[in-house]
Amino acid sequence: MHRHSRTPTALGLGITAAMTLALAGTPLAQAAAPAPDPVPALVAGTDTAAPQLVTGLVEPAQGSPADAAKAHLAAHPDRYRIDTAQLTEIASERGTGGRHTVRFQQRHHGMPVFGAQYLVHLTGDGAEQRVESVGGKYFTGLTAPTIATVPDAVLRELALGSLGDPRARAGARAEDHGQLILPGGAGWLARHFTLRGAAPATGGPQAREVYVDATDGTIALSYDARIPDTATARTAPGAEPAAGTAPDALGRTVNVNIGRLPDGSYQLTDLTRPATITTYDAAGRSYYDFGGGVPADVLPARSPGPDFPAATGSSGATDAHLNAGAVYDFYRDRLGRNGLDGKGSAIISVANASDDGTPMNNALWDGRKMIYGVGGGTYRPFSVPLDIAGHEMTHGVIHHTAGLVGAGQPGSMNEALADYFGNAIEVTARGIAMDDPKAALLGETLCLTGTPEACAQRRLDDRRTTLNDYLGAGNDVDSGGVHPNSTIFGGALWDIRRTLDPLVADRLIYRALADYLTPLDDFVDGRNAVLAAGKAMKLTRAQLRSVTAAFDAHGIRAGWQQKLGVDSHLLLRGAASPGRPAVADGRWVMGNTDPAKKGQGTPLYTGSTTSAAAPTRLSPQDQRAHGWSATDGKSAAWVAQGTDTQGVWGFEVLTRSLSGGPIRSLFRSPAQWPADVQISGSDVAFRVSDPTTGQGQVLLFRDGAPAGKLPLPDGHDMTGLTLKDGLLGGTETWTAGAGEVSAPTVYSLADGKVTAQYVTGDPNGGSGIWTSSTLLAGGRLLWVENPGDRTKRSAIRSGALNGSGTTDVLRRDTPHAPANMELTASDRSVTFNVWDANPAGGWSNAVLPKLWQLPLTGGTPKRLSCNRGSQVMAAADQGTRVVWLDSTAGRTDLVARNRPAGTC
Repeated sequence: MHRHSRTPTALGLGITAAMTLALAGTPLAQAAAPAPDPVPALVAGTDTAAPQLVTGLVEPAQGSPADAAKAHLAAHPDRYRIDTAQLTEIASERGTGGRHTVRFQQRHHGMPVFGAQYLVHLTGDGAEQRVESVGGKYFTGLTAPTIATVPDAVLRELALGSLGDPRARAGARAEDHGQLILPGGAGWLARHFTLRGAAPATGGPQAREVYVDATDGTIALSYDARIPDTATARTAPGAEPAAGTAPDALGRTVNVNIGRLPDGSYQLTDLTRPATITTYDAAGRSYYDFGGGVPADVLPARSPGPDFPAATGSSGATDAHLNAGAVYDFYRDRLGRNGLDGKGSAIISVANASDDGTPMNNALWDGRKMIYGVGGGTYRPFSVPLDIAGHEMTHGVIHHTAGLVGAGQPGSMNEALADYFGNAIEVTARGIAMDDPKAALLGETLCLTGTPEACAQRRLDDRRTTLNDYLGAGNDVDSGGVHPNSTIFGGALWDIRRTLDPLVADRLIYRALADYLTPLDDFVDGRNAVLAAGKAMKLTRAQLRSVTAAFDAHGIRAGWQQKLGVDSHLLLRGAASPGRPAVADGRWVMGNTDPAKKGQGTPLYTGSTTSAAAPTRLSPQDQRAHGWSATDGKSAAWVAQGTDTQGVWGFEVLTRSLSGGPIRSLFRSPAQWPADVQISGSDVAFRVSDPTTGQGQVLLFRDGAPAGKLPLPDGHDMTGLTLKDGLLGGTETWTAGAGEVSAPTVYSLADGKVTAQYVTGDPNGGSGIWTSSTLLAGGRLLWVENPGDRTKRSAIRSGALNGSGTTDVLRRDTPHAPANMELTASDRSVTFNVWDANPAGGWSNAVLPKLWQLPLTGGTPKRLSCNRGSQVMAAADQGTRVVWLDSTAGRTDLVARNRPAGTC
């Protein structure tokens, strides 16, 4: 439930400094008047002919609910466009008032389609049974293959390779969940892995979902995971219900339901409810130890007698146990749900966990159980606040109902619903009025000192809106900003609870979750789900209008993305590229998955940097991934990855003129991965490396023919290649004395000799200074010089091509110098990317990656663009024009701007 974290672990509730929350958006009372009928009768689907939602039905449906639901869909092929043979029933839930919801999973030639679920809602029994609404996501255009062409072992290695830090890769394991179809256009075949157990010191994920395209090996999708482990409650045979006492974290003695074991001892197992509630004491062990289940030597909190010792309270176990019961009771008594899975299965909590031996100021639902940190410093155990326990356990309810994917807008709704019910559970149990300022605060009782407002981890009355506050981030930032964007949707839900009777609101939101939402739904789908649930509950028109007003006040309405202003011009909408764009002389080159032909490889395209005219395809018609490209404005060179027309998996380096003509193959290998491809006129250079040793060599080609290897000294390597007018630059590295030396270097291809080499720091390798982003531009060699401590600022330096000396383009002691940067340059200007990998105040649009530009000769940097979202993978064109990938509009677009915006 954490606020804003860029680290892939993305736990449930990370602690950062208290946020300053600015009120934004239109007050609820001033929202525009909705249409006369606020509930849509028909919502068309996106990227499919099947409708997203159909309401207002009163159609007879005979037989069992599942048979009746499928028969109804089959009877109306023109309405639904669904092949019922491709549907598999995955859930059938009977609710109150004679309603029944049947949830189907779409399959493609027997293979599950990721996130594709279609639901049919029925009312009545027997001869009175009727279909009242239908909806969800069913993708009608799927033609993807179902046989992988990339070997399984290669797919596993590519999944592990998606973890950028080698230390994280070394500590991770890949769990293979098999193949599935990713939807969109024709769809594409992917293999699903969960990466678990990276060493905490590396900042790697405890669990991350990775989907690798099984036809070309590219990473199709990646986000933080909540996958069930194998945990089961280990209650000793013959345990009997008992009553006891235990101290809570505040030192108060409270009554607890416990289990008496055959040996006469007791443990925190509540056997009084249909769902057994068991609470374990991690005894300070790292939460990483619980990724695959509860270790065999970790036992439920125990006591020799029915009165538990003080440690049960200080560890947070007592509060975890009591809160689990309170959350169960809320869902059962208020909403009619029997436990997290609706079937009364065991509820497991683990209290007193650490973060690799340090205080764990966090809490999470890992897909099967709750894990609570013991807290530290000014924080109580994280199992103490009832709203946090309700939040984490609601993630379990979501997992067993809508299954909202943990990335992008579905992930934000996942967090929003957990926030909503976490707070609703607490205010209901504690008797807090909805107009109490503390009602909207989440986790406000965690802190030992300070005010509740300062302690709160989030608040549902922060008035965030899509227009003013949506975090335009890619999946590398908090899985697409799932936490900072959550209060946009969660705030609308909380406004509904403040407007309607709280019990009505709780039942409305729960019904939308359990009966209408599906895994890939976005904010607008969520709005429609709540309204459809309200119509089914027979809310009055005035009540439904108050619901639409709440969503309107937070900017959640169809087409909201089009209202987010940008100052760049669009080159390619919805870019999905393996590698950054390449740009020169008014032309861009980039691999991009065609939305209409997903599953048919990733073609390479070229287009103009000054217009959004339709791009031209450069790559051959095959199913490989084409990208990682370079261009000199006249020709392109790139890497093709995948299985070729002869059925052989591997890598190939290709070249072609931007105006068309034959495609040349320069290099093929089943194992050596080409990188740093560069082209200038008739010269092409790239680096290949051994995947097992990492040792690399630079290969040279001229006029399409091999021209040898770059003559590096023994033990030297060259990365970050740059090629222009017969000169090849890069960062040359070698081991010397106390460490590694890195030196920006220029080689002449004509005579194979060094023309310039600038050793940074200590030539004996002891300084820790390293270089990156080497570029040839404006008759100079440019590079980024980074200190050994990556939290300190970097500098941009420039060197003469004959080795005669260096100048500073951007000194590290200037206010604009960042701690991390990516560099691109033209003959006139230098553009660099600035971001904070772990912002102290949490993620906001202000701290997302942004582009700055200054003259090649130095000067004061200016903001290139005032677009508020992520600006990454920049490529300089002529003069001050730059092309980049921008996520402001809630998707990633290829955009360009001709000159700096200046001050934003």
